[in-house]
Amino acid sequence: MSNADAENAPSPAPAGGLEGYDEFLREIKGRIQAAQVRAALAVSRELMTLYWQIGRGLVARQQQHGWGDGVIRKIAADLQEAFPGIEGFSYRNLYRMRAFHLAYPDEADFVTRAVSQIPWGHNIALLQKVKDDAQRLWYAAKVVEHGWSRAILEHQIETDRYGRQGKALTNFERTLPPPDSDLACEDWRDPSCSTMVAASLPATGRNLTNAEEEPIGGQTCR
Repeated sequence: MSNADAENAPSPAPAGGLEGYDEFLREIKGRIQAAQVRAALAVSRELMTLYWQIGRGLVARQQQHGWGDGVIRKIAADLQEAFPGIEGFSYRNLYRMRAFHLAYPDEADFVTRAVSQIPWGHNIALLQKVKDDAQRLWYAAKVVEHGWSRAILEHQIETDRYGRQGKALTNFERTLPPPDSDLACEDWRDPSCSTMVAASLPATGRNLTNAEEEPIGGQTCR
């Protein structure tokens, strides 16, 4: 075996009973998981802020210039030409961004809410399935508190977790979900999140519209 091969060969497993090894390994794993969660949530916050701002711009221009459906389609087409392969700026998703802003029109309030931190797919589910503002905020806070995946969130909505648990709105604090939670794992494995961590923002909004095909608020987006 050459010196290069020897250097690249995997190290042998430590002998059993190596003092402090297991504890140190658990510590490293915990730090990696926590860093993954922080990175994924940071991506979600940046993306939710971007989508909210785009939605605000669409609403303002429609009110100011009377833009109709055709203009939204043109914006989507121009963005897809500028960023080929990125599905996050589709016609359907632009309408979702518009609905997102209309649901939380106050920016100072929006940035303090859990909806500004949870993944886009979760927010789509909330907009489509929960019409009451207080309930949406409650569910969003619970997503962060318990680390719910989107599937779990939808199950909790369908089984009326809000009604069963009580209607007191949980004050949202910027705390991390458990590193091994469904939300943490789902967030980190989402191509849109993992890619954004490693690259620039516009190059990472891929596959963001695959979660649901239903329109929001009765808006037809086909």
